[in-house]
Amino acid sequence: MRNAKLPPFRLLLVAIAAWAASAVWAQAEVDAKILATIKPVHALVAQVMGATGSPQLLVGGSASPHAYVMKPSDAKKLAVAEVVFRMSAEVEPFTIKAAKSLPAATVLVTLQQAPGVVTLPLREGGAFEDHTHEAAHAHVHTDADGGEVDGHVWLDPANAKAMLDQIAETLGRRTPASAALYRANAASAKAGIDALASDLERELSPLAGKPYIVFHDAYQYFEKRFGLSVAGSITVNPEIPPSGKRLSALRAKITKSGATCVFGEPNFDAKVIATITEGTAARTGTLDPEGAGLQPGPALYDTLMRNLAASVKACLTPSS
Repeated sequence: MRNAKLPPFRLLLVAIAAWAASAVWAQAEVDAKILATIKPVHALVAQVMGATGSPQLLVGGSASPHAYVMKPSDAKKLAVAEVVFRMSAEVEPFTIKAAKSLPAATVLVTLQQAPGVVTLPLREGGAFEDHTHEAAHAHVHTDADGGEVDGHVWLDPANAKAMLDQIAETLGRRTPASAALYRANAASAKAGIDALASDLERELSPLAGKPYIVFHDAYQYFEKRFGLSVAGSITVNPEIPPSGKRLSALRAKITKSGATCVFGEPNFDAKVIATITEGTAARTGTLDPEGAGLQPGPALYDTLMRNLAASVKACLTPSS
């Protein structure tokens, strides 16, 4: 276990920080005028807001943001919001239409465009499936040069830190009296992310060079940041059972890549992954890149990232 390797004083500091953040957030009243679209965005905004309030969350539960259909209650939340934070129009496509109906005074902040956020191009060809085959999972964005950008930018801690600065700046312009507090909260949150990244580097470094395959190519920011060795993606449409020919092709990919593990996702039928890996030596696991199975709050980002690391480690280095 990761915590067993930490010095007692470090464990105490981590526990105190987590408890304090949760306690402050639990006491903060929801501010209907500040809205966050998805759980990772909500977590970062909540950290910056601190004791001043808690942002509204639009996409809760285990709902997928890229297939989300707005309800009348969501329209009401957007109608009263003064600031709306989203990751991008491509990650949350439902916001494209919603943005057009926002009140003129509402500030829409696209965090993927925050200064300092570094984006990566989509990987296609070879071991990676064509993203056009799985539109429901295509978190893509076209950059200024016409290329497609992978939208899972929050899975690099450095990008999360850049987003915290943008959130603090935006909230500070809205409420100048609290600007210094927002900056201080962002600085504290960034220090926490630095500690998180350090822990994950130590946890994941022994896994470098161990190939695995993911359901869809959602994790390259995480992989590049922590030196992991993804061998490809399978990108199966969850609405259509794979044909016998498709199963054979996927099994051949697993064997050819030497992958020791194939990861599904919470919203994807685990039985299909089991069927795909049948007859191969690969183990199976689950990765949750958006926090579908987590409770919203300021601690969600840290938990999401640690869970990804723990899932990768558990599948690539199973206990004997």
